[in-house]
Amino acid sequence: MTKLSELPSFRIHLSQLLQQAALTLQIKSTLYIEISRTKQASHGDYSCNLAMQLAKALHKSPREIAGMLINAMPESAYVERIEVAGAGFINFFIRNDAKRIYLKHILQSGDSYGVSSFGDGEKIQVEFVSANPTGPLHVGHGRGAAFGASLANVLSKAGFSVTREFYVNDAGRQMDILALSAWLRYLALNQVSIPFPENAYQGAYVKDMARLIYEAHGDRYVHQPGLLLDGLPEAAHETAISTDEQLDRMIATAKKILGQDYAYIHNFVLTEQLGDCRNDLMEFGVEFDVWFSEQSLFDNGLVARAVRLLDEKKHLYRQDGALWFRSTEFGDEKDRVVQRENGHYTYFASDIAYHLNKFERGFDRVINVWGADHHGYIPRIKGALQALEQDPDNLKIALVQFAVLYRDGIKAPMSTRSGEFVTLRELRNEVGNDAARFFYVMRKSDQHLDFDLDLAKSQSNENPVYYVQYAHARICSVLAQWDGDAAMLVDADTGLLTSPAELALLQCLIDFPDIIETAAQELSPHVIAFYLRELASEFHSYYNSTHFLVPEVPIMEARLALVTSIRHVLKSGLELLGVNAPEKM
Repeated sequence: MTKLSELPSFRIHLSQLLQQAALTLQIKSTLYIEISRTKQASHGDYSCNLAMQLAKALHKSPREIAGMLINAMPESAYVERIEVAGAGFINFFIRNDAKRIYLKHILQSGDSYGVSSFGDGEKIQVEFVSANPTGPLHVGHGRGAAFGASLANVLSKAGFSVTREFYVNDAGRQMDILALSAWLRYLALNQVSIPFPENAYQGAYVKDMARLIYEAHGDRYVHQPGLLLDGLPEAAHETAISTDEQLDRMIATAKKILGQDYAYIHNFVLTEQLGDCRNDLMEFGVEFDVWFSEQSLFDNGLVARAVRLLDEKKHLYRQDGALWFRSTEFGDEKDRVVQRENGHYTYFASDIAYHLNKFERGFDRVINVWGADHHGYIPRIKGALQALEQDPDNLKIALVQFAVLYRDGIKAPMSTRSGEFVTLRELRNEVGNDAARFFYVMRKSDQHLDFDLDLAKSQSNENPVYYVQYAHARICSVLAQWDGDAAMLVDADTGLLTSPAELALLQCLIDFPDIIETAAQELSPHVIAFYLRELASEFHSYYNSTHFLVPEVPIMEARLALVTSIRHVLKSGLELLGVNAPEKM
């Protein structure tokens, strides 16, 4: 009997058999041996296309090579038989008793089943969300939050040392626009009428912050507001300001008028919006190990240092008074400004400093979760890292398409500046955290996502999160009716599990660690969601066709051992996605 501590990964085991066969046949190849799960039980449990890959080099037909490899393979205690199929696929059939060994292992491991050393402790930073703290998080941010949190969970379970980080954009123009917006609303509460810019932040949350300042400080920050209109066209005195140039002039004037008090307004709106963001994410089940301030990069001289290092390495040049990075030498479509003519550093300069700082903190690999509209930004940031003698391949970018929310078949607008957007909090209140987390990661992150509210709220088999959670609740109900000691199920006679449905469920459970490693390797937590739906489907079919609490105690205990293992895997998989596993529904 195989010891539980020596349980093989069937994929690894089969790969080793093929490597040994190739060695016996003196086939020298650096080809990666990919072992795939078959889609039909009649084709076995696992399949490999190595023979087809070797055909050209060996000048033989794939079927002939497959036969040679099979004949040269050493005996295996886990393999029942091996067949050549189709154009030359090698199909492996695993012994049923080898599969049943896993059941005892799952029962002993419980919810920790699937934890692996695949990542070997590699230090990975996952930076995600990183939304400008200029307003409430909207449903677009929610997808990045759900994806990033799930990815971090998967990587951690796969054996990586993971740090979750939020990059706080607390420096720069957007925060200045928010501070100005709040101050103008505050002035209005003090009966000071200044035309509100069309391109400032319009949302009700801005008025709420202004009201808090007014209630705490009265008219303390009413400083010569009439000067705000100086230097602007006469028309701007009566109608809303609409150009960025006019808005920037108002910001500069506000800073001059307020003096030291501007820092209070700026810090107040930053603290309010960042606090709201933290609370929203925590309520969503998304937490961070590090909240990294962009402003700290300037305060600590890291932006100036990064630019200086690039200059010392001859990667910068000056043109029209500005300092440019030669990003075209690293695959970018054009060179980029890092310092403007007025001496101010660009967003790109602070991003360079931030990414250099990530690697200098000792991370082996860095994963950025970005919106799909940032695709063009990738070559320049990787180029800057390469210019600074960092390996750009250690920076991985996971692109996330924006989610589009539909309510009653109508697309909801999500413009932060206009204030016409559906917040993440509103979505969570409407459909619940579980549905939101699951729906956000149902599809590959770089694919478009239409979020169907009606489906997310329905209690039906068409609702995937309900379907998976219901499978878990059904198992809990069966075990509650049994009311026995679950610990004793580890000694159940699993040899009594012989039906095709039971064997299919066994194989599905065996797949779980491989699914986690695949999700980690491909940065694709959506494969966990797909897997859970498949497992739930197999279970529901089994549940509808099988009696569990039968008079024959050995059969009952074997079936209960199986469904208890399914419960562990469903719960573990749902937790990776940040979704609850309810015991009753």
